Amino acid sequence: MKKLIAAAILFSALFAGAQTASADVYVNGYRNQNGNYVQPHHRTYPDGNPNNNYSHRGNYNPWTGQPGDR
Repeated sequence: MKKLIAAAILFSALFAGAQTASADVYVNGYRNQNGNYVQPHHRTYPDGNPNNNYSHRGNYNPWTGQPGDR
C-alpha cells in the first residue's frame, strides 16, 4: 500500500511539472527593429487564450511575482 501511495505522489508531481513546463516559453535576448536590446525572458505560450497570459487579471507572473492587471 505504501508503494502505491508513493507511486501516486510521484506521478502527480511529474504530471504537475510537465504542465508547468509547457505553460511558458523562454525567449533569448535579441535586438528589436529600433536596435534596442531586449533582455532574455519568459513569456506565456501563445495559445490564443487571454486567460493563460501572465498579465491577465487574476493571474500572476511566477518569474517576477507581479500580479496581472488586464
